[in-house]
Amino acid sequence: MLKTFLLGALLAVSAVPAFAADVASGEARVTTIFDHPIPSVPGKSLRGVLVEYGPGGSSPSHIHAASAFITATVIEGAVRSRINDGPEKVFRVGESFVEMPGDHHRVSANASDVEPSRLLAVFVVDTDDTKLTTPDRP
Repeated sequence: MLKTFLLGALLAVSAVPAFAADVASGEARVTTIFDHPIPSVPGKSLRGVLVEYGPGGSSPSHIHAASAFITATVIEGAVRSRINDGPEKVFRVGESFVEMPGDHHRVSANASDVEPSRLLAVFVVDTDDTKLTTPDRP
């Protein structure tokens, strides 16, 4: 059931017009697009976050809620990512990466200086967690 829900969410976001085109160069926009308690797992919720990068855009280095397990799938363009002390990698449309609880997301950026990019991050998180992301620097 969870796999079907995630596939439906990805297809719904993929069908949305390319909003990343109106995100300014060097900027990022983050939008929660769904938030649902998981009926079979009391105290846990599934949250979908659309991250849109304008050309050359990026998010600051950050951590997520301690309970967060995240899978992120690129749905437009290409995204550079580096988790913890691992290597920096470029993910393209249809490719995914995972963040485990407690991971440090050191690089999250558009891989292009001329084209926009988007990714869908799906969180499994404690329902009571209200702050999903904390930047390293305020």
